[in-house]
Amino acid sequence: MNATTSSPRTTPRQRVPFYRQLYVHVLAAILIGVLLGHFAPTLAVQMKPLGDAFIKLVKMVIGPIIFCTVVTGIAGMGDMKKVGRVGGKALLYFEVVSTLSLVIGLLAGHLLRPGAGFNLDPSKIDASALSGYATQAHEQSTVEFLMHIIPNTVVDAFVTGNVLQILLISVLFGASLAAFGERGKPLVEFIGGIANVFFGIVHIIMKTAAIGAFGAIAYTIGTYGVGSVLPLLKLIGSFYLTLFVFVVVVLGGIGRVMGFNIFRFMSYIREELLIVLGTSSSEAALPGMLAKLERLGCSKPVVGLVVPAGYSFNLDGTNIYLTMAVLFIAQAFNIQLTFTQEMTLVIVAMLTSKGASGVAGAAFIMLTSTLLVFPVIPVSGMVLILGIHRFMGTGLAIVNTIGNGVATLVVSAWERELDRDKLDAAMKNHIVV
Repeated sequence: MNATTSSPRTTPRQRVPFYRQLYVHVLAAILIGVLLGHFAPTLAVQMKPLGDAFIKLVKMVIGPIIFCTVVTGIAGMGDMKKVGRVGGKALLYFEVVSTLSLVIGLLAGHLLRPGAGFNLDPSKIDASALSGYATQAHEQSTVEFLMHIIPNTVVDAFVTGNVLQILLISVLFGASLAAFGERGKPLVEFIGGIANVFFGIVHIIMKTAAIGAFGAIAYTIGTYGVGSVLPLLKLIGSFYLTLFVFVVVVLGGIGRVMGFNIFRFMSYIREELLIVLGTSSSEAALPGMLAKLERLGCSKPVVGLVVPAGYSFNLDGTNIYLTMAVLFIAQAFNIQLTFTQEMTLVIVAMLTSKGASGVAGAAFIMLTSTLLVFPVIPVSGMVLILGIHRFMGTGLAIVNTIGNGVATLVVSAWERELDRDKLDAAMKNHIVV
């Protein structure tokens, strides 16, 4: 790499005033949105299109960015054995950490017992509000999910925006292009140029992040209100405490072994985390995460493979949500689960957590799927969580985003393709990010 391209990453630059930084704008927008939602809920609900529009803008560019990033990465890598090795290592890491997060959710549910004391009767619960979620959950079996990875047409994958379908096409296209060798280089360079254009579009879109965060959070508070949180405050508190412990102990421990500090890493991706906080959507942070992880020193092929795949296979926050929510409902109905049943729950949740990717309200549909496959606990108990799901969904989306970033760093280091100089410089704030 020449001096012209490398100098912005290594040379200290004048720090941007705090009031012009994106994370400050998003924080201010979230605060204003909360206040509007609390004091003028009717007006706040009308702000919903602002949040929806921002998320749609981001989703608009996710498909092309994933395609360009994966294709140029694989074609540049050349060795298809290496592609398979990276994918295998990523899946192994995903399954180990996912299982750990499911077990931690179970342990936290037993230790904190958020559902104790409700003493509810399943027959007195009105489950009519769950009909739509149950229908979607029935449509998402494991076999159907695996078949759904294959799109009907190449264009259809980009039209629907299904991340796994786009990833499959990108891997096949990149592998085919790699086989051309030197003859394929002009096309690789062209696709790389297209990627730069789309990242430029993302830079423009991110200027509206504060507006999107304001609209989304104002709608959430205006619709559900702070009062809807109070009866289930113990569950929300227990859930966020468990997420915090998981990030600090598990992801922090992994980071320590890999040679980076989890809090410095979270500071590095603070803009992306605040966007997720405001929109409750981890997808809104995907383009930014792709770019930042490359600047952090991860190799482009690893970033292109691990991050998109992680959005379906590495859902640490969602896994904690699933097991804690199931235990909460069981405790609310005074249902005692045996050890065998709980281990069965972990296995079922491991499968169902892969079955609703790309679906709106995916975590809630995953929970519905889990209870439908695991009939010991009545599905009607999900009514208890319906009103506060959005508040819990924000936390799990943030942890999913952090977890995917850590996974990318781990696989890059595992492949010996992590630039430690860039990593150290970014973590010590020697570069402007």
